[in-house]
Amino acid sequence: MKHFRCLISDIDPAPLLAEIAAVEGAWDVSTGRQDKIQVQREALAIPLRGLRKSAIGERKRRDVHESRWTTGSKRYPLARRFLKDIARQEDSLLSRAKIVCLPAGRRVYPHIDRGDYYKVRNRYHLVLRSAKGSWLKAGDEEVRMQEGELWWFDNKQVHEAFNDGDQDRIHMIFDLLPAARAEQVLGKVA
Repeated sequence: MKHFRCLISDIDPAPLLAEIAAVEGAWDVSTGRQDKIQVQREALAIPLRGLRKSAIGERKRRDVHESRWTTGSKRYPLARRFLKDIARQEDSLLSRAKIVCLPAGRRVYPHIDRGDYYKVRNRYHLVLRSAKGSWLKAGDEEVRMQEGELWWFDNKQVHEAFNDGDQDRIHMIFDLLPAARAEQVLGKVA
């Protein structure tokens, strides 16, 4: 497969799911994803890292490289630690990250992640919950990701997702900037 690669297959999702469940109304705090991004209107999200708004200037949001932890991410210390550990393991800088819920029978419509931000980053999905496995398509390839698996996939291809299960599907989705490209993209990196 050229658009998908399973990196780890034995991550215990239970502590991360418990952390999400412990936050009352977690899915209701931020609705920007479903309100503003048409292809993702059926998905719910908990933003952990987002673009640094002060860096937007004259750029489009998809061209802003700078990111930061959201205020709400403090409620998810296990998720934050996981993201930091994976970034270190992949010799990369952590960029944007979110926990996403795709309710049963819902979809993320076909799209390509466009812009300077996406051109230089790798996209990852950690499957936290999925009854039948999580169906995802990129380019001409399809996979069914299982709970506890961490996947890289090529979001520069047309991709889409559908939850054909009978329960909510929950993923942690995040982007990493390879350290080798960091200075070229961000300038001097401390």
